[in-house]
Amino acid sequence: MTLSLRPMTETDWPAWTGVGGEAFGNAPSPHRLELFKNLTEFDRSLGAFEGDLLVGVTAVCSFTMTVPGGPIPVAGVTSVGVLPSHRRRGVLSALMARQLHDVRERGEAVAALYASEAAIYRRFGYGRAADNLFFDIPTHSSAFVKNAPADPALRLRVVTPAEGRPAFEKTFESLLDSRPGLYARTPARWNTLLSDHEADQGGAGPLRAVVVEDGRGPRGYALFRITMNFTPHDLPDGELRLEELFGLDPAAYALLWRHVLDRDLVARVRAEQRPVDDPLIHLLAEPRRLNAGWLDELWIRLVDVERALAARRYSAPADVVIEVEDPLCPWNARRWRLSAGASGARCVPSGDPADLRLPVTALGAAYLGGRPLTALLAAGMVHETRAGAVRELSTAMSWEPAPWAGLVF
Repeated sequence: MTLSLRPMTETDWPAWTGVGGEAFGNAPSPHRLELFKNLTEFDRSLGAFEGDLLVGVTAVCSFTMTVPGGPIPVAGVTSVGVLPSHRRRGVLSALMARQLHDVRERGEAVAALYASEAAIYRRFGYGRAADNLFFDIPTHSSAFVKNAPADPALRLRVVTPAEGRPAFEKTFESLLDSRPGLYARTPARWNTLLSDHEADQGGAGPLRAVVVEDGRGPRGYALFRITMNFTPHDLPDGELRLEELFGLDPAAYALLWRHVLDRDLVARVRAEQRPVDDPLIHLLAEPRRLNAGWLDELWIRLVDVERALAARRYSAPADVVIEVEDPLCPWNARRWRLSAGASGARCVPSGDPADLRLPVTALGAAYLGGRPLTALLAAGMVHETRAGAVRELSTAMSWEPAPWAGLVF
């Protein structure tokens, strides 16, 4: 099979969505496809063609994403798919390799993605860098601890998504730099998040919203849908599906959760895509009632190790020589001396003996500060040649709060 790779254009759009539909086994509505198209940067797309037939696709969203210490440009990899007839024939490998070269040439040192299948992307150098929790909370068992934060100056306001959008955007912008993984949202992405066409509802009802505010302005918001139901004995059995909830301070955060847990006729609240350090874990009097589950979230790839390690900040001093294994990006595959301290970090090529050796996937997993390298050492993925070097680097790379993007791209 002979492949040619090139960016796609709007002329290729029908074929592109056809490949995506076959790869994911779905059939998005015209409305959802239009929203997706509005998010698409065609010049950052990549198609694999066998003759005139489009057989594989991928694309990049240009993001500003928060990493430990502040925001940097990040390539958000998305829309990856291969026709089922062309699987296991090198199409995905060709796309991923070309994309990494393109990202480097554009000057982005880091790539990020959400994985449809967790087993796929390690072989392309991505490491599992962030996780999320999902909750299934029975509202009749959702009491808070007695000392839950409260502020009498706060008030709740029920709004439509359109009415509340300025408050949502202002709140989110205020929080953007507070957590690694959060990324700046374009107007098109807000349009997609707040879209409430029947195709967006998934049978869960219209998008609802509430804003919490005080004299200073908005202090947080929640977006959710409610599916109403009753048992055969006419008892309310509604389900509230939380789409998003952000608060600028503990009292605002607690008030928003109290609102969604106290909605009349709702028997349970389902919340997906929550951070692993969600304060609700500590607010609920009986945290077992969260019925929490754990999944991978962001996967991170260091496209340029030298610039990526120098771009972030560190929680403790470190001076280590790291030998990086990276067969897909040979410019990374060498020894690097990382010197990190309060004044910043410097990463340069080194001829000194390595203190530790690791694959680029391990660096990606640790990059946002939420995955200890010591755990990867215990798993045999990291090899230490100087005693204490892994703990030194792991401590330096750790960061709070835990990384989390919160919105699939």
